[in-house]
Amino acid sequence: MKVVLDTNIILDIALKRTPFYNESAKLISLIGVGKINAFITATTITDIYYVSRKSQGHATTISFITSLLKIINVLSIDSKIILKSLKSDIKDFEDAIQANAASFNQIDYLITRNKKDFIKSDIKALTPKEFLKEQE
Repeated sequence: MKVVLDTNIILDIALKRTPFYNESAKLISLIGVGKINAFITATTITDIYYVSRKSQGHATTISFITSLLKIINVLSIDSKIILKSLKSDIKDFEDAIQANAASFNQIDYLITRNKKDFIKSDIKALTPKEFLKEQE
């Protein structure tokens, strides 16, 4: 099974945001042991760095991203995905990028805390809690 993790899921872990951290951490642990094949988009990396560096600092953020990339794959963003996202019915451009990259790469689920942002996505969006429940 292949999933794309929305930026908010990764930031929940990087910043230990409550009350979201625990479910996102459970998800990451399943990824770490190879039960889930997880992806993020290349644009997510820059977002993680930008947001995390402000509160965690450069060195901590670099260490987090380096560790993350040992267990999570990165989906490339090319001109086809960008052009499709520019014309997408998904209102937020970054969300459109993630959804279209997921669709292009035949991903099974998009894991997010903001399902409403992906209503018009070709890929089914689930919260971490919903996804974990399906895995039981």
